[in-house]
Amino acid sequence: MHNRIAHGVTLIATSKRDNAFLVDGDDGFTLIDVGWAKAPQSLLSAVADLGRKPSDIRRIVLTHAHPDHVQGAAQLRDLTGAQILIHPADEPWLDAGRVPPEGRSGFVGRAIDRLPKLHWTPFTADATVNDGELIQESNGLRVVHTPGHSPGHIVLVHEPTHTVLLGDAVFNRGAIALGPAALAADPDLRRASLAKLPTGLRTIGFAHGAPLTEGNADAFHAFLEALQAPA
Repeated sequence: MHNRIAHGVTLIATSKRDNAFLVDGDDGFTLIDVGWAKAPQSLLSAVADLGRKPSDIRRIVLTHAHPDHVQGAAQLRDLTGAQILIHPADEPWLDAGRVPPEGRSGFVGRAIDRLPKLHWTPFTADATVNDGELIQESNGLRVVHTPGHSPGHIVLVHEPTHTVLLGDAVFNRGAIALGPAALAADPDLRRASLAKLPTGLRTIGFAHGAPLTEGNADAFHAFLEALQAPA
């Protein structure tokens, strides 16, 4: 399933619980996140439905190195020739093929990361991206470094449409919320990270959960305000 959530921004459901995003750029598509090992099939099917070819995916930006975002990335690079980009703080995790024990704050998170199905074949990114960087040829995707869920977690802001693609910084599964603290590397950092988001966002894309579109972003802004309110 795929649907356009803003001009030049298309959501692709790679599973019942996971979303990736295609952004139209100057030289083709920038893909935000991939998904599990089976995700490349869904992504390339959506690209074909849009009347485009696999090589039109020119770069893959990973919001962070968790298996439900990166497990299919190396295969998709092989199929498309796209470059893989990630924040340098998460880059070593790709080479390790798993989230390291220090990548989760809770016992449950560390326990599930020992499961082979949550590992991936180690691979190396082609380049890294940093806070404030404008991704080349992406038609206005700005990187916001939002550590907490992982050390190198990033959010992408599509400046022409005031759209934010949140990765796992915020979830929308039944309610807008932060993810489980046990699955985050440093959950205490998340509130300050989200304070870095720009104001005036109109479309909200979640890696997990339905997007907020067509001016329905008020609930997200209310969530951010409540998060920053004094305890």
